[in-house]
Amino acid sequence: MSTANGTPHHHVVIVGCGFGGIAAAVRLREAGFADVAILEKADDVGGTWRENTYPGIACDVPSHLYSLSFAPNPAWSRTYSEGGEIWAYLRDVARRHGLYERTRFGCELLEAAWDEDARRWRLRTTQGPLTADAVVSATGPLHEPAIPDLPGLETFAGTAFHSARWDHGHDLAGRRVAVVGTGASAIQFVPRIQPRVAHLTVFQRTPPWVLPRTDRPLRPWEQRLYRAVPAAQRAMREAIFWARELLVVPFLHPRLAGWVERAARAHLARQVRDPQLRAKLTPGYRIGCKRILLSNDWYPALTRDNVEVVTDAIAEVRPHAIVTADGREHPVDTIVFGTGFHVTDLPIAERVVGRGGRRLADVWGGSPQAHLGTIVHGFPNLFLLLGPNTGLGHNSVVYMEEAQAGLVVAALRHLRATGAAALEPRPEAQAAYVAEMDARSRGTVWTSGGCRSWYLDATGRNSTLWPGSSFAFARRLARLRPEELALIPPPVAAPARAPAAARP
Repeated sequence: MSTANGTPHHHVVIVGCGFGGIAAAVRLREAGFADVAILEKADDVGGTWRENTYPGIACDVPSHLYSLSFAPNPAWSRTYSEGGEIWAYLRDVARRHGLYERTRFGCELLEAAWDEDARRWRLRTTQGPLTADAVVSATGPLHEPAIPDLPGLETFAGTAFHSARWDHGHDLAGRRVAVVGTGASAIQFVPRIQPRVAHLTVFQRTPPWVLPRTDRPLRPWEQRLYRAVPAAQRAMREAIFWARELLVVPFLHPRLAGWVERAARAHLARQVRDPQLRAKLTPGYRIGCKRILLSNDWYPALTRDNVEVVTDAIAEVRPHAIVTADGREHPVDTIVFGTGFHVTDLPIAERVVGRGGRRLADVWGGSPQAHLGTIVHGFPNLFLLLGPNTGLGHNSVVYMEEAQAGLVVAALRHLRATGAAALEPRPEAQAAYVAEMDARSRGTVWTSGGCRSWYLDATGRNSTLWPGSSFAFARRLARLRPEELALIPPPVAAPARAPAAARP
């Protein structure tokens, strides 16, 4: 770190210390970039897995794959890890790689503005200003809760909270609870709270496709094997990776999705005997159009006597009830929102100002675009981890983040080799890449599967998911293509002024 006019300066500043921030920090240090600082607005590392603490939180990607390639964990307790264990894993990785010492905790980024004259980023934070040659945004897409704008919600006299901000001080025992939303979070916490509440009303807009969850404890001998023979765990990771890669085929070619839908329908039929309830829970769109969920206890929980699934739209909220479009009043004293996050309208975009004073959110205009999902024209030396078109519906996004971290390293090495101060994608390269994403998304289940999902932005584009195999994405980012980049030279030093005595 250096200082200029009393303002701390770093070569690279990473915003966020979850999976992406940790991956980028470790890869940069391994590549010899020592002056790296991390800004974390919370008091610990962990990102999504620090923030989300709702009952039953777990990952729907197998543990061996949902981890960093350079930090295998032979001690996973289950084939699918629970949230607390993933958070402990991230804290351990950060500690072993010395990232706690490089992280400013309680430091929230308020604005990052590109200084064209100085060729650097000027950052305003809750702990004061600093500057950086490059900024890596690792804030993650599943970060800012999205709460629907329900008429009358402000009049509700009970307790209301989002699953990502779980109120552990509010005892649900004996309560009449409403759950709004039936996505990935709800199918995990509903089975946990159902036995405790007096009555549970689940408000479902669109039923999800649900497949069995093949979860089990990892046996002690397996853990011993992975400790003694790390290659065995790497082999298991590879096997899981390629098995998951096959799942992208029916997403890209929906006509081949019949066998997956049959498996999901059979799972529903086995667990829900009531034909009326089963009809409510049967999706009317192609599998994969929305996120596929994994659960063995979601359907059984909905069949219990104290649970009702309501499919009518919510018309308004009253002090002690929710009223649906059919005029029916549902008495509740607690509302839990399982309504997801701001994904296509990333809050970080409001805080980044690029060349010419243009805000990233304004440039995107509700439809995020980036070259290689990572760099954006007009925003030099800004790198977005899990940026546009880098999400997955079939594999581990940690794999994608590591590929992007490799691109960050390659870009900074290119700057070092050329002597340039900054880089950004050429406008024609970015336009061609975005056009390719749109073309490859056409005909996929995400755009033609008959649903409206959070994968699609306000304009109807798929700006969230990578329309292909994750291996193809990593291969695409493995080699930096200088012809796709515009280099920005260092600032021109002002000519030295002559001493006062020598001036005419």
